[in-house]
Amino acid sequence: MGRYTGPKWKQSRREGTELRDEGKRALAKRNYPPGIHGPMSVRRRLTSYAKQLREKQKAKRIYGLYEKQFHNLYEKAINLSGDASVNIQQLLESRLDNIIFRIGWATSRQQARQLVTHGHIEVNERKVNIPSFLVKPGMKIAVKANYQKKTYWVSVLPKMKKKTFFSNIAYDFDTNIVTITTMPDVNELTAPFNPTLIIEFYSK
Repeated sequence: MGRYTGPKWKQSRREGTELRDEGKRALAKRNYPPGIHGPMSVRRRLTSYAKQLREKQKAKRIYGLYEKQFHNLYEKAINLSGDASVNIQQLLESRLDNIIFRIGWATSRQQARQLVTHGHIEVNERKVNIPSFLVKPGMKIAVKANYQKKTYWVSVLPKMKKKTFFSNIAYDFDTNIVTITTMPDVNELTAPFNPTLIIEFYSK
């Protein structure tokens, strides 16, 4: 099954929480599930399995992953030392497309994925065009030199001085090189899903 490319506000209404990156609020006007019954529709009480499934679907839709990709991250998370629910959040946040979004070089993860696949980004001075590439502490991320004069980057890069970054992102404003100093701190995240329920879903 291919990646969903339709309106994300429909997914937000389906899950009952805001999933979009751009700060828009789909539920402000229509805080009820999609369907022919409109405002009269009622969200059914969920079983424990259904709750776990919905949390997994939220995370998949936020980060734009296929089921196989998400399951592979789960396998990595449980094989790492420490809390698997923390590990899976850190792995999701360590994806290259997500980091490009967190830096502010893209306004959404979908746009960040496009920048990566089109070859705009390099890691440790080597082009990386795989959005799922996991960035490790100590790695340096930059826009390829031949792209920095493009109209898009000329407008984006100067705005970085006004941004606030997560604690694991060190931005050099002189060179526009980003260094990932540590694994992401999950306490800084405001993800609208419960990673513990995701681990429970796959553990069955």
